[in-house]
Amino acid sequence: MVALLWLVVGVLVLFSVGYLGYSRYLAQFVGLDEGAETPAHKYEDGQEYVPAKKPVLLGHHYSSIAGGAPIVGPITAGLLWGWLPAVLWIAIGNPLMGAVHDFVSLSASLRHEGRSIGYVIGEYIGEEGKNLLLWFAFLTIILVVAVFAFVIGLVFEQYPSAATASILYIGLAVVFGVYLYQLDLPFIPGTAVFVVLVFASVFVGLRYPIQLSQQAWIPIILLYSLIASVLPVWTLLQPRDYLSSFLLYAGVGGALVAVIVGTLFATSSAPLVTNIPAFTAFGGNSTLGAFSPLFPMLFVTIACGTISGFHSLVSSGTTAKQLNKETDARLIGYGGMLGEGLLATISLCAVAVVGITASDATGGVGLALPKFAQGGGIFLSSLGIPVSFGAPFMALVMVSFLLTSTDTALRLGRYLFEEIIGTPETQAQEIGANRYANSLFQCIVAYVLIASGTWTPLWQLFGSANQLLAALALLTATVWLANWDESKQLFSTGVPMAVMSVITICALLYLEYYQNLYQGLILGNTSSATWSLALQIIIGTVLIALSLSLLRKGIGNVRRSRSSGRPATDGGTE
Repeated sequence: MVALLWLVVGVLVLFSVGYLGYSRYLAQFVGLDEGAETPAHKYEDGQEYVPAKKPVLLGHHYSSIAGGAPIVGPITAGLLWGWLPAVLWIAIGNPLMGAVHDFVSLSASLRHEGRSIGYVIGEYIGEEGKNLLLWFAFLTIILVVAVFAFVIGLVFEQYPSAATASILYIGLAVVFGVYLYQLDLPFIPGTAVFVVLVFASVFVGLRYPIQLSQQAWIPIILLYSLIASVLPVWTLLQPRDYLSSFLLYAGVGGALVAVIVGTLFATSSAPLVTNIPAFTAFGGNSTLGAFSPLFPMLFVTIACGTISGFHSLVSSGTTAKQLNKETDARLIGYGGMLGEGLLATISLCAVAVVGITASDATGGVGLALPKFAQGGGIFLSSLGIPVSFGAPFMALVMVSFLLTSTDTALRLGRYLFEEIIGTPETQAQEIGANRYANSLFQCIVAYVLIASGTWTPLWQLFGSANQLLAALALLTATVWLANWDESKQLFSTGVPMAVMSVITICALLYLEYYQNLYQGLILGNTSSATWSLALQIIIGTVLIALSLSLLRKGIGNVRRSRSSGRPATDGGTE
């Protein structure tokens, strides 16, 4: 057993070096200018382009990217392969790959009027390349919605008090939006009052829990996400994400402090140490499910705790449209991803301190996911907070970010599909451009995927698609840099792009053609619905084809731009 303190300290040291050194270099590398007019000011419309105060935007961005994935992924990976490979990938990969990805995606969008990464790559390799990336991102978004709705339903079933608290928290966010943007009342006093009310909702949830099954919660969650995704950003998105950021700060910060206190001052009967193996086996922990090879599945299972393509959609879809100053991109882009890595570390520590129980062996990894709340409650008890309150509070922390990511994903999916279809000229295009029909379509496909009833394969399909999207976002940044200035080095984006491309394509090939097609459909070694497995295979195949085609086009563009010796441009702005 190893003290959890050493895991936390090791990650903090590497993250600090990354932010103080590497992020400063990257900010100079892309030429952030504090005095430059950002798209939020240039195109302010009160709907999508809305300049946001730095703490408000950090709250939105952090809440949107730090959803359920950095909680669920490390917990799943830690149970399957042990804590050591999981913490190494988080501590090393996050500052060198994930934070770089988020920062350059946000910077590229800033230089292209706050447009999406699909638009950016289309500027350099044409309309076909743009559509390839947009379709890839759109399919990934549907997977995001599916897996997060699945997990929220599971947590609500396990912690019904968190369901009540979440409903109250959403209602408070709507009222706070009216308070800020319609009544124009004082910001700081309002923040103080509404943050206290959000925390108080936990007590209400403990007294009045809403008990429903996971299957009952899933359609409710999808309906909520549909409604939230079509509202103006000031109505729910900005105020909710700002308020939820305090939950995240309290949950992650409190857990970090609690790990230190619980390690240094713990009684001999309850030390905070790892209660899962450092390493299980290359094929994973057999008591929790079928064989799952460490390479490439560890990397796509941890997913957003290290690197996430979904973040490029948030950075270029909503954050770039709300950035007040260019220089804010360093903290929000690079620093925000490091914050997500800390959440991933705390999640891994939570499952490590709880360990594996008999119910986990019978229910698989899916049943183990609420361990974040259970382990977090144990951490907070080191600070004198009762586990009976700490565990539901950590469940609310987890669910609040899952809800944030789910409806933000639907909103981004709507943006992407609108970009794909272009100006509506036919009845089909008009239906696709309709925000309600667009979001409803995504929800229906997500529900079909959830119907498989199996957790790990669906999560790993999402992780593979998500991290392959990250590789394509890094490809977009590399193409932008290559066309901007021939003197720019491309290693910072090119090397992570190559690494993630190899890992994720291998993972998709394994999942779709060995696990789902051969083991699932041909041998029938699964209880999953046949049509759901078939849909997963189709989506996986399309994703592989789209990514290979886009990688070929993008790399070809980089080679041509470097061989032509073209002069430096203004960075791709129009």
